[in-house]
This record gives sequence, C-alpha cells and structure tokens, in this order.
Amino acid sequence: MTAPAAVFGLVGLVTAGCSVSDDGAGPAVPRPSGKAADMCRTLHTELPKHVDGQARGTTESKYTAVWGDPAIELRCGVGRPQKLTPGSEEYNPTSEAAEVNGVSWLLEKRDGGYRFTTTDRTAYVELTVPDDYAPEVNALTDLGTAVRRSVPKRSG
Repeated sequence: MTAPAAVFGLVGLVTAGCSVSDDGAGPAVPRPSGKAADMCRTLHTELPKHVDGQARGTTESKYTAVWGDPAIELRCGVGRPQKLTPGSEEYNPTSEAAEVNGVSWLLEKRDGGYRFTTTDRTAYVELTVPDDYAPEVNALTDLGTAVRRSVPKRSG
C-alpha cells in the first residue's frame, strides 16, 4: 500500500443511470446500468469468501456483498462520490486516497468507520468498514484481485 495521495480530476464513468434503494435489509442496493451493471455482476462472482478474516454473508442483490457482523459492506455501481464531483459542496480534488493492491480508493472517515470508493475504475465500487475492524484499510487488501479482474481501469 502506498501513502495517501491526491486524487486528481476524475472524469465521468460508466455509471449513468445509478440510483439507490433501501429496503432496510443489508446495504442499500445501487442500480447501475449498461456496462457498469455487467462489471458489477462479474465482480460479484469474483469476490473473496473472506475479507479481513470475516466470512462472506448473503445478500439479495448481485450489486452488494457483506462480510462479518457488524457487516463490512460492498456496493458496486454507486454514483460518483460528492468529494470527486466538481461543483458539489463537498468537492475536494486533493481528497486522500490510497492505492492498495493495484486499486486506488478514496478514503472517507464516517461515523463508526470508513467508506472507501474506487477512484480509477470504470464503475465505482464502495466498501464501508466499521470501526470494529480497525485499521479499516486492511479490508481493502482482500479485494484488489477481484476488482482488477472485474472492473477495468478508466482510460485517460
């Protein structure tokens, strides 16, 4: 893993048409379309059985995954994070990011843990890790291979 680095201007990804629904059971389900949906379904089949030593649970969607209790939650096909969206109130082109096993992740401290979102992929993948698994960044080491195989790097 490299030291946190600046996230440079990011261009739009193939996540147009994303929305979120939440039925209260598990992570909110993103609704990617087109190529992003295909990549996310492929990622779902590539995900590891364990993340940070926690066994994978079951979810109703091919766009989400969970491990452990409290759950480490993955969502694929989410919208661009506000910190990476020019014109948003939260936009920060120098937000902290870390490269872990060949995948760049935006680091966002949240109440009760961290949210990590890919910054260099053609669909956004988000991982929420509760404080129970500190240091939370360790969960990312188990996901690099699956993300690299399933969600190509953005060109340009």
